[in-house]
Amino acid sequence: MSEEFQRTELLYGKEAMERFFKCRVAVFGIGGVGGYVVEALARSGIGALDLIDNDTVCLSNLNRQIIATHSTLGEYKVDAAARRIHDIFKECQVRTHRTFYLPDTQDQFDFCDYDYAVDAIDTVTGKLTIIENAKKAGVPVISSMGAGNKVNPGALEVADIYDTSVCPLAKVMRRECRKRGIDSLKVVYSREKPVLHKGTVTEDTVRRSIPGSTAFVPSVAGLIIAGEIINDLAGVPAH
Repeated sequence: MSEEFQRTELLYGKEAMERFFKCRVAVFGIGGVGGYVVEALARSGIGALDLIDNDTVCLSNLNRQIIATHSTLGEYKVDAAARRIHDIFKECQVRTHRTFYLPDTQDQFDFCDYDYAVDAIDTVTGKLTIIENAKKAGVPVISSMGAGNKVNPGALEVADIYDTSVCPLAKVMRRECRKRGIDSLKVVYSREKPVLHKGTVTEDTVRRSIPGSTAFVPSVAGLIIAGEIINDLAGVPAH
């Protein structure tokens, strides 16, 4: 038993740990949610990770993104995350992709390479493309719904997309998934009604519809997603 993962092995057993080490998980979006997914997967012994994001760390990320520190400002998020992963789990094989995942970049990725895919991006078009390609390849996929404008991490739930309610993004995704014949999709979403902005709201904020966010809602969403992946890979029955 490797000492760094012995506490995890006590719960899942040696066979599951060996399975984790052989798995490759693709995480699309290394932000407030995706950064915590990556963190937890690395700490759980996942042996290979693909990180997909074209954004760089900026000051506004400091309040909620685990890879965002003053020392990483200006770095590509995938590079900051890769360095952090290797500082946690040196043997993890990390592939970084400095790109936004959209229909015009989808050909850069072969979903048959993955044992699991995570959709933690913001654009509906990109989310749907990830989901469709994962489904075509027979790869399990889990999708994050809206974590912005939320302050209650206890309202987060795991559900099928067609069993969701309240969340505006989930409403759009239900409609679009139905149009595309996607009959099921595991998601993490919140039943909390979006909180109205109470801080300084500028004309630019309104125009761009920038959501408020916290350190504790996106992070919990990311950890829930990672837990679902680990339990699915280990064959733990759903509750």
